[in-house]
Amino acid sequence: MLALAGGNSVVVDDYRRHGEGHILPSVGFGSSGKLPSIETLRQLHAEGKVQALSEITTQYAGIAPDDPRLEPYFAFAEENDIPVGIHMGPGPPGTAYFATPGYRVAAGDPLRLEPVLARHPKLRIYVAHAGWPFGDAMVAMMFAHPQLYVDVGILDWAYPETDFYPYLKRLVDAGFEKRILFGSDNMVWPESIDVAIGRIRNAPFLSERQKKLILHDNAARFLRIPG
Repeated sequence: MLALAGGNSVVVDDYRRHGEGHILPSVGFGSSGKLPSIETLRQLHAEGKVQALSEITTQYAGIAPDDPRLEPYFAFAEENDIPVGIHMGPGPPGTAYFATPGYRVAAGDPLRLEPVLARHPKLRIYVAHAGWPFGDAMVAMMFAHPQLYVDVGILDWAYPETDFYPYLKRLVDAGFEKRILFGSDNMVWPESIDVAIGRIRNAPFLSERQKKLILHDNAARFLRIPG
């Protein structure tokens, strides 16, 4: 089992020390609106500490994917063939009023990704939280841009099945079963991982093959994990 762990590089290093080879290091940033320098990312990449930029959480600062401030990061990722995960979805209820005043729902509209994909057709990118609740836009974007993936982190444990299952089923029924990644987004609740896995395993509309795709095969292909 491997986990793509993102966030502060010091925290990720600690995960790796305790993870016995099970942690793929990633760098996440953006919730505060402060962005790391490209030079810093280049150095971390050279040290083998950046296998992905994930997740980019600038939605919490009201910064949408097509904001010019993010362009250097997408260019860096495409140039170095580094996968990107970007938060486009829910935050804690009412987060703009108690935690992240810059958060804007509109900055998570999947349509805001289209200029990025057009400029960077070789970019490996996935939308964290599958663009919830913009199902129409997410389906349209995945149909138009076959390099675009999604993950279902937090939707698969924090949301009721009556909400999560129809959203997931729509993506599957639209033909995107090979571009849906399992995500936990457990933050500080590791027990949520079991719940999230169980939600996929128990989904009545998924075949065993589709469950394996979501829980393993799609991520292995997207992240280019050998074997």
